[in-house]
Amino acid sequence: MTRLARAHLTAVDPVLGALIREVGRCNLVPDRTREPYAALISAVAHQQLHARAAEAILGRLGGVCGAAVPAPDTLLSLSDETLRGCGFSGSKILALRDVALRTLDGTVPSRRAAARMSDAVLIERLSALRGIGRWTVEMLLIFTLGRPDVFPVDDFGVREGYRLIHGLPIQPKPRAFAVIGEAYAPYRSTAAWYLWRAADRAKKIPLPT
Repeated sequence: MTRLARAHLTAVDPVLGALIREVGRCNLVPDRTREPYAALISAVAHQQLHARAAEAILGRLGGVCGAAVPAPDTLLSLSDETLRGCGFSGSKILALRDVALRTLDGTVPSRRAAARMSDAVLIERLSALRGIGRWTVEMLLIFTLGRPDVFPVDDFGVREGYRLIHGLPIQPKPRAFAVIGEAYAPYRSTAAWYLWRAADRAKKIPLPT
């Protein structure tokens, strides 16, 4: 985190600034080697599962294909039975196939192509995929593409962290939280990371890392 980001977040929200001083350096390091396609395949596997279970499923998929993440055409060539054998449910199989198809037709961009697209465009394009919602795309923007100004207002942990540090009786609603978050721009991803840390420490909620 730059000094400018720290100064800005502290100025607009001194309570958040106190959290930043307490937690220390922001360790948000995006995986700049991962393609959006691979991030979405991983996201589908992790939906509604513990991380270890999801990684085991992805490991079995990789073992079948001989690659950590199968290419889209390879994935499409696998039978439903094979994918079920890896541990994917029927709904997840449909989501995987849609991600693969939309990668082949260019809807899911390469990392290089995504660099020329705005956050809003990527959210609109990718959240239209089967099984992929806005939150999933926002996680891709933050943790894969390294976008600095994403504020996932639907995320329980971010809202809970804000509630805790500000001593609120209830979490702000997403629409109101989006307005609150406008003050954190253009460093909303960093603000979200610190709010995750506040919720994580207080409630031990499994949060994005």
